Amino acid sequence: MKRDIILAGVGGQGILSIAATIGMAALDSGLHMKQAEVHGMSQRGGDVSSNLRIADHEIASDLIPYGQADLIISVEPMESLRYLPHLSEKGWLITNTRPFVNISNYPSLDSLMAEIESLQNHIALNAEEIAKKLGAARSANMVILGAATPFLEIASEKIRKAIRNLFARKGEDIVKMNLEAFEAGYTFALGHMN
Repeated sequence: MKRDIILAGVGGQGILSIAATIGMAALDSGLHMKQAEVHGMSQRGGDVSSNLRIADHEIASDLIPYGQADLIISVEPMESLRYLPHLSEKGWLITNTRPFVNISNYPSLDSLMAEIESLQNHIALNAEEIAKKLGAARSANMVILGAATPFLEIASEKIRKAIRNLFARKGEDIVKMNLEAFEAGYTFALGHMN
């Protein structure tokens, strides 16, 4: 088992929580993991990315070569496209469709979606809208994590356990909210896999 994952988004969208959850679940599953430094997180609204490598054997490097990523998990559509050169031919793009417009020349949503939809393997969903309907507006990142989980090769129960552990200190209501957001994304992905 090997999964090379690129996490992408904008500062403040919860990339660190996604990475921490996957990492906790991987370690709990007895897997090896390496994560490259998360870049850009210090600037709210700045681009954020990280390489996360998980395997059932030793991992030599924390960086994912071009054309080798199994997954791009993104909470922002333009940021998802920035990393397409890393995606393998059979890799999956899991992305939010709601843009975070933080630059004056942000491309049109129609052009972004056309490029995303041209990919054979993609799951695109409006994570903010799903999270808001659940009353969990701040949990859009957990919706995206749920949508990515069928492709992680880590048992979904390990991801749920990691969510419980990660958010336990914030109280049971926050744990429940994040688990509901996760379940909504997970169910969406299962219904949209081709």
